This record gives sequence, structure tokens and C-alpha cells, in this order.
Amino acid sequence: MFRFQLSLMKLPVYAVAHLCKTDMDDQGCPRCKTTKYRNPSLKLMVNVCGHTLCENCVEMLFVRGSGNCVQCDTPLRKSNFRVQLFEDPTVDKEVEIRKKVLKIYNKRDFDFPSLREYNDYLEQVEDIVYNLTNNIDVENTKLRMEQYQRDNKDLIQRNKAKLTREQEELEELLLLEQQGNEQRRLEALQEEQRQLNAKRKNKQALLDELEQSQLPATILLAQHKARAAQLETQIDQQKQTVKPTNLFSTGIHMRQTVSLQTVPRIEEVLYHYHPLHIETYGPQVPELEQLSRFGYLNHVRAAMPQDTAGGYTSALACHRAIQDAFSGLFPQKG
Repeated sequence: MFRFQLSLMKLPVYAVAHLCKTDMDDQGCPRCKTTKYRNPSLKLMVNVCGHTLCENCVEMLFVRGSGNCVQCDTPLRKSNFRVQLFEDPTVDKEVEIRKKVLKIYNKRDFDFPSLREYNDYLEQVEDIVYNLTNNIDVENTKLRMEQYQRDNKDLIQRNKAKLTREQEELEELLLLEQQGNEQRRLEALQEEQRQLNAKRKNKQALLDELEQSQLPATILLAQHKARAAQLETQIDQQKQTVKPTNLFSTGIHMRQTVSLQTVPRIEEVLYHYHPLHIETYGPQVPELEQLSRFGYLNHVRAAMPQDTAGGYTSALACHRAIQDAFSGLFPQKG
């Protein structure tokens, strides 16, 4: 089951902010007492036990490749230390444990006959991750995992192979998309360079005409403006022309034909509402509007303002009580 820590919700906002800032400033190595406040470049490492050490202490204590945790005395290996990514080392521990658990519990929703069984399976996985993260019934939890791994060995291998193929296909699609983006970027750069060269040639042609032609400069400038406007129009048309791509990033083909015909209308008989009639086998219950006139509300406590949410009234409760009281009563005929 999912578990949440709600202790911070009881604190005011400024207290939570101060607490978070204090934790960030005081985050440091428990052995050498170096904090990130005094050494911002401090690199903290974490292992499977979830306790933190700085990089220098790891190099010193695990120079032979293995040793015990200085806080919980758990046997550790130097190769298993990794850079702490989160402020709380327990989160790093949970992430690492979740990776290992999901390598074994790798079933998908289509492996289950119903959604309820799949949700129960996910809840079981969350219980295992929670127990291992918080050191609750660790031995029995590991035995459960080993037993599950033995019982579902073939299915685990098939799902692992299937997941590997899906990852390879996704990486191939991402590579094709990256190559397409790079090709479009190079084409855009080449087109931009061609446009700059065309503008440069147009300016040089104007200078040559002004130097060699016998026509007045105003006419030459007018002709140059006309050519420049035509060139800008061509450039704008080229920018608006976008080459269609073949695939979305999800791998779906984009050039599929889509039918735009109207959906055929299905003629059905309209639904007619019929009031629900319930046989109570008793006297006829007065209508809600008649309760006050018949005196049923004389001895009923009036509803308080806090009771009237959602349209509740004391007449509703009285009407329900009368319905229950009248049900099953068979009046005797004299």
C-alpha cells in the first residue's frame, strides 16, 4: 500500500521553508563533519544501506574495496557507492531498491486477467519496496522475492527480453529522429547561406550598375528595390514551404490516409422515462410537501445551519423515517 509522510503538513509555511533551508545547509558527511555550507563542492556518496559518506571518506575507508558502514555496520563494497542525487539519502536508497525489485517483478497489465489482480500485484511490489527501504521484515521480504523469482523464472526472462527489444526499438526511433533533426538543421543553414549570397550579389549588381550604367541613379535604385522585394518574396515562400516528416517521435507514420466521410447514423428508439414504483406493502406515505400540514414535523428537531449543506432539510429525514415505519404494515379491515 502507499504510505506518505505528513509530518511537514502540520508546520506553518515559514517553518517548513526554514527547516528545508537548514537541512540543505547542514547536509554533510557524518564521519568528517564537512557540510555543504562550508564546502559547496562537497560530493556526497550513498550505498545500499542508505547512509551518506563524502567522496574523500569513501576513498579512505574503502581503500581495499570493501568495508562496513560507519553508521549501521552493514558490509559494503566501494564499487556500489554512487553520487547522492537527492537531499534525502533514503530516496536514493529507494530508487536503487526499486530498480532491483522491478527487474524481478516485471509483469505488465496484459499479463493479468483483470485490472483488480494487476492492482493487487502493484500493491505487492510497493510493499516489498517499502519494507526493504525502511528495514522492515527484510529477511522474509527477500525470501518472498527469491520464491517469486523461482516460480516465475521463465516469465521474467520473457518479459526482460521483450523489454530489451522495446528499448532497442525506442532508441532506434530516437536516433532516426535525431538524424532527421540534424539534417533539417543543416538544410536550414545552407538555405540561409544561399539567401545571404543572393542578397550580397544583388547589392554588388547595384554598385556595378551605378558605376557603369548611363541611367539616372533614381531609376537604378528603383530597379534595385524591385529586385530586392522580389527576392524577399521568394525567401518568404521558401520559409513557408515545410518538408513533411515521415514519423512522429512515437514512431507512428504520418502519411496515412484518413477517411473524412460522415459516420453513419444509427436509428434507435428513444428512451422514455417511467417513474419508479416500489411496493411497500403498507399505508400510503404522504408526500414531502404534506408533512407540515399533517403535523408530522411538530416534534421533529429543526435542522441547524451547519446541517443544511447539500440541500438537507429536517423534512427529508422525517419523510425517510415515515417510509421506513409504514413499510410492511397491513392495515386490518373491520
